[in-house]
Amino acid sequence: MTLRIVFAGTPEFAQTALAAIDAAGFPVELVLTQPDRPAGRGMKLQASPVKRYALAHGMPVSQPPSLRRNGKYPEEAAAAIEQLRALAPDVMVVAAYGLILPQEVLDLPRYGCLNIHGSLLPRWRGAAPIHRAIESGDTETGITIMQMDAGLDTGAMILREAEPIGPEDTTAVLHDRMAALGGKLIVDALRQLARDGHLPSVAQPEAGVTYAEKIAKQEAVLDWRKPADVLARQVRAFDPFPGALGTVHDTPVKLWRASAVAGKPGAAPGTVLEVSADAIVVACGEGALRVTECQKPGGKRLPVREFLAGFALTPGDVFVTADPQA
Repeated sequence: MTLRIVFAGTPEFAQTALAAIDAAGFPVELVLTQPDRPAGRGMKLQASPVKRYALAHGMPVSQPPSLRRNGKYPEEAAAAIEQLRALAPDVMVVAAYGLILPQEVLDLPRYGCLNIHGSLLPRWRGAAPIHRAIESGDTETGITIMQMDAGLDTGAMILREAEPIGPEDTTAVLHDRMAALGGKLIVDALRQLARDGHLPSVAQPEAGVTYAEKIAKQEAVLDWRKPADVLARQVRAFDPFPGALGTVHDTPVKLWRASAVAGKPGAAPGTVLEVSADAIVVACGEGALRVTECQKPGGKRLPVREFLAGFALTPGDVFVTADPQA
């Protein structure tokens, strides 16, 4: 059976899946992606990674601001829904699209909507599953291909595959492995659907549900009263966004690479214990954080040796908790 496929997605995670579907030989009838957004220093309108890929490969693109008839953009939503209805798709693949799909849209494709979700559901439903898995110290995560329903990542599971989380994995590094795994699994699911005409699924268990809240910029500020291993996980989880933040000499400094080490008894949290060519060691509530890559406002990410060439730090200086400005 030849499938009529609609794809809905926006960022790089979704673009990787679209490329995998394309490379596997599945024609995509329509690509839905979010409207172009201002970005960069000049705040010029930028197309999403999914839109750029689709246009480069001759795929039709639609960018409705909403798919809800009762939302802020009822006319645009109605037009988009009619466009989908006219296509009569067999299946819609959804990956980090960013718009709510109302029941009317979920019911449009013959075989419904398949979502590529970046966790082993039901753990880490929600917007930031990769970040939260690292932040929480999980040793593995994975991809779930899910039959979408009206709930937040509550649909029945079609395929699941685990991905280990290494002790030095950042969100950036893990994201790319997860995106590739998502592409592989959605192609497996589409091949099975094309061959068999159905996809067996299993309901999510009620036990083990957790929610991955969207990352807020203010979370970047490190609380030095926390244990060093917790802060080291935050540094990895917040790379590349929003970047873990510490303030010293009234200057917000982003910390990009760090590990937990033994501390000095009685040292106040935030106190700089050691400064060397290789690392800055900062006291925490338990243990200490050994920082090896930093960035000052307007600067680049630098190894500590280069960072210290333009930023004076000595033992006894104190990192304080402050509002993010960088």
